[in-house]
Amino acid sequence: MRILIVEDETKTGNYLRQGLQEAGFNVDLARSGPDGLHLALTEDHDLLILDVMLPGIDGWQVLKTLRDARRGMPVLFLTARDQVEDRVRGLEAGADDYLIKPFAFAELLARVRTLLRRGRTPETAPTLLKVADLELDLLSRRASRAGRRIDLTAREFALLELFLRRPGEVLPRSLIASQVWDMNFDSDTNVIEVAVRRLRAKMDDPFTRRLIRTVRGMGYVLEEAEAKEEEAAGPGDAPSCIS
Repeated sequence: MRILIVEDETKTGNYLRQGLQEAGFNVDLARSGPDGLHLALTEDHDLLILDVMLPGIDGWQVLKTLRDARRGMPVLFLTARDQVEDRVRGLEAGADDYLIKPFAFAELLARVRTLLRRGRTPETAPTLLKVADLELDLLSRRASRAGRRIDLTAREFALLELFLRRPGEVLPRSLIASQVWDMNFDSDTNVIEVAVRRLRAKMDDPFTRRLIRTVRGMGYVLEEAEAKEEEAAGPGDAPSCIS
């Protein structure tokens, strides 16, 4: 596994590189936004660890450029920006996890391994998940609906996989948070709602038949029966807290 770190603080960057190398990973280290973006676009990495405050180009712009270029590698923000709005902004922009400095290396390593595991599928498990005309190929990591390809971030892929593995089952927000993010979010954030809304925009909105339905006060369900109009995603979709 090859990891790219984009971190301008020399001490932190060297510490991360050494720790991850000792854990068995191949590690590249960039110390500015432009250098990190260049490496991320021109070389293959399994994971990106990204700071926000960087010289040249900040982490927000690096992530936006990568997602615009359809680079779906998992991205872990590692930053001192600890406000709720910063975390929501990062996850909404397409990051897969958000860890605040100062941090414990053991926790960072656990999150790195979790993100890297998500792409692995046991040989005995099904490699193609399907509901109605929606398909998710776990080997090629491609999603399509009615034969039309859907480009997903790593987080969106994990969220859709969870829905497709449990069709017809109402998934509470707390379950989605633990299964897709492997963590509990503060109750005053709307991270789950944002993530589901972004997924719907790609796999439901372009089609006449909606598959993801909101069950008010309970969570979300993916099923072949079309969602009722009044339950479709919208500004007043659900309470902002995770229940």
